[in-house]
Amino acid sequence: LAWGTTTAAVSGHLIHTPIREATVVQLNGAANTSTSGLAYGSDLVSQFARSFDAIPEHFPLPAFFDFAATRALMWQERSVRYVLEVQARADLVVFGVGALAAPVPSRVYTSGYLDQEDRVALASDGVVGDVCTVFLRENGTWEDVAINARATGPTPRQLQKIRRRVCVAAGEAKIVPLRAALRAGTV
Repeated sequence: LAWGTTTAAVSGHLIHTPIREATVVQLNGAANTSTSGLAYGSDLVSQFARSFDAIPEHFPLPAFFDFAATRALMWQERSVRYVLEVQARADLVVFGVGALAAPVPSRVYTSGYLDQEDRVALASDGVVGDVCTVFLRENGTWEDVAINARATGPTPRQLQKIRRRVCVAAGEAKIVPLRAALRAGTV
């Protein structure tokens, strides 16, 4: 499960349905310089887990590291590798698509995750939105968007390995980023 405004909206409509031996794992970190991300990521994962009597697996990391090298080092830590392995074994992922501009703004763009330098870089890279905090261009490319080297969410390539992928989106502002997500093969 990736946190976001739309997945949070979905969580309020879940019907309690026990599933044997289920786990709900957080796909991307949620902390930034002004919050631990618990209200966004961990609480949402816990709410989904309660709805299905599942075990919650949290990913207590920032949404974006300050440096790509820090992310690379963290990915070597056993506790982080454990969560990454749980993510890789997922048979269903649920995520939204973020839009740079929308009537109901995507949390990643409005809640202190990006500074002005990041916003300028995203604009110059032609980014139209994100999936799991990995930024996409309109044509679905993402590999050479610089900030993605610091992102903690799974890449489109990693998402493609998961058999069932549910992207929840609403509103006209999501059309262009949703098209980018489709082109990237995330859905």
